[in-house]
Amino acid sequence: MTKEKLITGKTRLLGVIGHPVEHSLSPAMHNAAIANLGLDYVYLPFPIEPQNLEVAIAGFAAIDLVGFSVTIPHKQAIMPLLSKITPLAQTIGAVNTVSRQNNQWVGTNTDIEGFIAPLQTTYQQDWSQKVAVILGNGGAARAVVAGCHQLGFAKIHVVGRNVQRLQEFGNSWSNSPISENLQVHQWEELPKLIPQANLLVNTTPIGMYPKVDESPLSLEEIGNLPKGAIAYDLIYIPKPTQFLQQAEKQGAIVIDGLEMLVQQGVAALKIWLQQETVPVEVMRQALQKHLGLG
Repeated sequence: MTKEKLITGKTRLLGVIGHPVEHSLSPAMHNAAIANLGLDYVYLPFPIEPQNLEVAIAGFAAIDLVGFSVTIPHKQAIMPLLSKITPLAQTIGAVNTVSRQNNQWVGTNTDIEGFIAPLQTTYQQDWSQKVAVILGNGGAARAVVAGCHQLGFAKIHVVGRNVQRLQEFGNSWSNSPISENLQVHQWEELPKLIPQANLLVNTTPIGMYPKVDESPLSLEEIGNLPKGAIAYDLIYIPKPTQFLQQAEKQGAIVIDGLEMLVQQGVAALKIWLQQETVPVEVMRQALQKHLGLG
């Protein structure tokens, strides 16, 4: 039996804000790590509707919250309410981690670290000759683009369905060095891009529970993926998705979104606790257990 967590007058608060937030796996992951470290913290879910965001952040300052994760729909809306935003989060245009420093809210984005961690640990390679193809052009795609740029990819192709949103996505990087390697494409252009892909990333919600039989690509399209390419799906329920099952049959190396979730959480916890190491394996196991995988 694990020892019951005793909440006292000294217990420090962490949490996650979103709407809805009851499906968040972050409390399970972070509370497991906190218990393992024997620290007097607790990590709570805070359901906050968009119109209440400003008053909620002021309330968090009043009760001296140590820090919090930010999920949909607040990742961009929160930016004007923060005192400082790291250059990385500024580049992406979204914040997923906020910490209290010198009585100020500081926003950063650990999704990039989360995204690149499994690529760096599993595949020690030179990415400078490689091509990334990214499906989707929403907020998650922004972190993936920045991550691919950080790894040094030669070409980053982003594919989307809505022409106007796609153009806006492309234009939004115009003041960044990322724009030199980035190209945006309409979905119809996929057949000519897939055979070039060393890394194919799904940032769309297609194939996510409950629509587990769907995939962003047809079997024929995935059939053109080069052998040994990496297929990466940011979705982690179901595990594996149709997209990854099909890619694996083509001889691709597959990565799902669970590891990204773990690693962005690891990076956030290091910021809040101001320490270099946190129990990664404990966090991973807590998520797997929570999802009925462990």
